[in-house]
Amino acid sequence: MGKKAFIFPGQGSQYVGMAKDLYDNSVEAREMIKTAEEATGALLSQIMFCGPEDSLKQTDITQPAIFLHSVVLASIIRTLEPDLVAGHSLGEYSALVCANSIQFYDAIKLVHERGRAMLQAGIDQPGTMAAVVGLVPEKLGEICNTASEEGIVQCANFNSPGQIVISGSVSGVRRAMDLAKQNGAKLVKELVVSGAFHSLLMASAKDRLKIKLDTTPIYDAKIPIYTNVTAKPVTNKDEIKKLLFDQLSCPVRWEEIIINMIVDGTDEFYEIGPGKVLQGLVKRINPDVKVFGIDKYSDVERYL
Repeated sequence: MGKKAFIFPGQGSQYVGMAKDLYDNSVEAREMIKTAEEATGALLSQIMFCGPEDSLKQTDITQPAIFLHSVVLASIIRTLEPDLVAGHSLGEYSALVCANSIQFYDAIKLVHERGRAMLQAGIDQPGTMAAVVGLVPEKLGEICNTASEEGIVQCANFNSPGQIVISGSVSGVRRAMDLAKQNGAKLVKELVVSGAFHSLLMASAKDRLKIKLDTTPIYDAKIPIYTNVTAKPVTNKDEIKKLLFDQLSCPVRWEEIIINMIVDGTDEFYEIGPGKVLQGLVKRINPDVKVFGIDKYSDVERYL
């Protein structure tokens, strides 16, 4: 028997109406959403269910909203248990709750602070991000090194073969975009984001996050979590804490994570949370593995 992996989405997967059917159909979901609102002081359900979309896109709301949707789903599934977990950027926090490394109440407060810190870092040190399709990592890394003469820029997300996101200062990213086009990239597109996530411009957010991490109880994970920074499995609480800190300015090694999970015996992936972004990435990384999505209450009903 192969292994089952739960994978959890990150920022960009949100949509107006998310988790509304979970709230309507599950007492447990309703209680968890109310608990999250008490912990954060934010009217998450109102924005998640009704919008407006612009409010839902604000990083300090987006992050706890996606986390909450994902963790509620993982909690109300009864007959499906993962052997290992991973999450894309923010999704790593959802994965840690699923692995019993951080308790839900502590994690929602931590995620809310992470979102607020990253939003403020984007205001203090404005930056941008861009998707680049069709270049190998080594070549794009060279391009970022050259473009860094104009300003900070680095690879931020290694999502799937030939799909990489770069992040940094506006001048550095735009110079790298020009160089990527000149070097044969198939697609280069600047993203609408509130900051240069997973770049050195997140330094102030890391400082704020560290304060919160130092006061948040973190436990050894019950199952392996494949982390963004190393793409390797971790269960030790001290390693987990350090890697959450490092994650804000280090690239997300998603392609490596999925490859390593497959090498370690995974043949079924379940994206737990809003949207289908990770399902698409997994299929591009390896079309032979089985990929499922659990987003709506109707998806959950198969596993009650």
